[in-house]
Amino acid sequence: MSSFQLNINPLKEPLGFIKVLEWIASIFAFATCGGFKGKTEIQVTCPKLNENKTITAAFGYPFRLNEASFQAHPDVNVCNVNWKSYVLIGDYSSSAQFYVTFAVFVFLYCIAALLLYVGYTSLYRDNRKLPMIDFVVTLVAAFLWLVSTSAWAKALTDIKIATGHGIIKELQPCNQEVMCYFGSVTSMGSLNVSVIFGFLNMILWGGNAWFVYKETSLHSPSNTSTSHSQGGIPPPSGI
Repeated sequence: MSSFQLNINPLKEPLGFIKVLEWIASIFAFATCGGFKGKTEIQVTCPKLNENKTITAAFGYPFRLNEASFQAHPDVNVCNVNWKSYVLIGDYSSSAQFYVTFAVFVFLYCIAALLLYVGYTSLYRDNRKLPMIDFVVTLVAAFLWLVSTSAWAKALTDIKIATGHGIIKELQPCNQEVMCYFGSVTSMGSLNVSVIFGFLNMILWGGNAWFVYKETSLHSPSNTSTSHSQGGIPPPSGI
């Protein structure tokens, strides 16, 4: 294996420059989703006790909403109801974790690829296998970005519904003597951004496939004809 020799010229070419963009986009993808924390609030009124309180259910990544129970502040049974026994509806951890985990793997792969591009440029371009492996990984990554982002976008839509106004209909005490009013829910703008970066990553990886393909033996002509011409068979002469 050749020694490490720093060469930043590949970063000036589409192959390396787009890889830097993919690296940055992957950071935004998993950071905006994995770091989210929010809560939904409901105003509770007890006609008999003349009591008005706010109950809150905190939720966040990985969005196991069925583990997010309601509670009042201070920790008391508002309207003589044990609100801790009531939770939000749904478990969207599979889609969220698939999306974030894949984004982290892409982040690590981009670091390894950039290290290969700028440190072992000659090894990458003289080796037939490395560009081909890079090309296959690029195609698979573009497809998985589409799958993971689509799944996460659908889960996000369901999360917005599960933490919105409709939650009041699912709480049994609110359908009896307790009067419940939807208060608020944390803005999910960062989660919307995560979906945008997911599709942006898909576009970047899909577009970069062409530039990686140009480095493979599938695009570059082989030296077979050259070797044959050097083997003693002269080219046909003109008349």
